[in-house]
Amino acid sequence: MQMLYDSDSFVVVHMLPDAVEQQGAPLHDTAPPAPQLARHGFEIVDKRSGKEVYLDGSWAEMFQQQILAWQRDTPTQEEVEDALDRYAGLAQNPVVVH
Repeated sequence: MQMLYDSDSFVVVHMLPDAVEQQGAPLHDTAPPAPQLARHGFEIVDKRSGKEVYLDGSWAEMFQQQILAWQRDTPTQEEVEDALDRYAGLAQNPVVVH
């Protein structure tokens, strides 16, 4: 898990897939343990509404492209917040623990 952005309005966290841990596995167990998180995703928390949205799959890939564009173009905080606000429109889940 990697915090990418934190402001008064939003938090963005990049959730990374679990690394498969081979140490400590029984010698007779040949099957690797299943990862808890199979692919990466992004959690966007809208602090104003107290809701969050989790982007994975093609949504995560589109958001990754947005992040790469931000790294190239160095947007203002207002531009970043406007983009996050559009994604926050998808938020349905109340934030329980953060």
